[in-house]
Amino acid sequence: MADSTFDIIVIGAGPGGYVAAIRGAQLGLKVAIVEREHMGGICLNWGCIPTKALLRSAEVFHLMHRAKEFGLSADKIDFDLDAVVQRSRGVSKQLNGGVGHLLKKNKVTTVMGEARLTGKGQVTVKTDKGEEVLKAKNIVLATGARARELPGLEADGDLVWTYKHALVPPRMPKKLLVIGSGAIGIEFASFYNTLGADTTVVEVMDRVLPVEDEEISAFAKKQFVKQGMKIMEGAMVKKLDRGKGKVTAHIAVGGKVEIQEFDTVISAVGIVGNVENLGLEEQGVQIDRTHVVVDEYCGTGVDGLYAIGDIAGAPWLAHKASHEGVMVAEKIAGQKVHPVRPESIAGCTYCHPQVASVGYTEAKAKELGYDIKVGRFPFVGNGKAIALGEPEGMVKTVFDAKTGELLGAHMVGAEVTEMIQGYVVGRTLETTEEELMHTVFPHPTLSEMMHESVLDAYGRAIHF
Repeated sequence: MADSTFDIIVIGAGPGGYVAAIRGAQLGLKVAIVEREHMGGICLNWGCIPTKALLRSAEVFHLMHRAKEFGLSADKIDFDLDAVVQRSRGVSKQLNGGVGHLLKKNKVTTVMGEARLTGKGQVTVKTDKGEEVLKAKNIVLATGARARELPGLEADGDLVWTYKHALVPPRMPKKLLVIGSGAIGIEFASFYNTLGADTTVVEVMDRVLPVEDEEISAFAKKQFVKQGMKIMEGAMVKKLDRGKGKVTAHIAVGGKVEIQEFDTVISAVGIVGNVENLGLEEQGVQIDRTHVVVDEYCGTGVDGLYAIGDIAGAPWLAHKASHEGVMVAEKIAGQKVHPVRPESIAGCTYCHPQVASVGYTEAKAKELGYDIKVGRFPFVGNGKAIALGEPEGMVKTVFDAKTGELLGAHMVGAEVTEMIQGYVVGRTLETTEEELMHTVFPHPTLSEMMHESVLDAYGRAIHF
């Protein structure tokens, strides 16, 4: 490399890193990005995007079975798992190439290899051709995270899978155990259950989707059970005995241990940050439970060193990483920036039915001392939902009774992952119930339920 000195070096080309690099370059900074595996990181290659491609196939498969409801006919409905997976991988490959093109277009120097901090403002990259030393006043850590593995429940790629194995399965599970009901676990449970796997979900907390509002979790659980899933809450997988073509799970629940047999297990028990072998400790970076400790502007406390995305802690969401990447690049460029507010970042789960939320749950708002008003509106009261054949769902809104501030919004049902952004914009603009009530929502749309939920919080709902 002719010139190895930059304004910014970004380590990791996931949704946080590549966005930080591009934004930095747009602002006239000289930027290098180091990636050890593939452009787009886990999200694009092994997470957000390929899982949505799989879930889309499952959604179409589900709708094909409902053809008669819509006055249509579809005979001999079946699926080819290899083809479903091939489509998913193709989508990832297309977008992977797109990231590389965007970096090149913005004149970002790309270095493929493993990076390590080897001094103040210095990064040594181990590449196929040897070692390269890069220097910059500012370094952005965006190395992401990987699946957490618990002792005795480690993945082997055959009987016990992580999300990576579940994305390129060696076979279609017949009897599936999913450990963990967060977004990753419940999305894979939904996918394989829709394709016909006998699916059991074990959750250590007292309810599925434990970070969601309690009412939304309960509603979603009811739909999962209706679809044939078995849900075990307040339960823990203590041990897995692996045999030929089967796994015997010892599940502690209700003060006793149940023993059940499965042919496949998916472990989705959280993630750990990729903090190893980066030279962080030597540079004085503070690490807490595999995540880099940062301030509200993603600073590590070490001059010129930032951390964004999954390595910097919750919420572990690609869009949070991207927004942090933009913020840090702009801060380095000397622009005035606003810190990322985790409570204003939406969370989306693409199971069936979909789940989406932003802000405080009803319980959290009460815990924080707010006097609240809560509104609800069911999908069954909405004309578009009925026309779509999707009457199962709910929109819930939480307001500060004193000021009218929108504290939180929670949804379950068809396309709620698209609708939630309306409330996200509302929170960013610090909107009140009055402004939302005065907003004219188009008809017929699912978004009308957002309006009705606001009206309901103040005793003014029209259609329910």
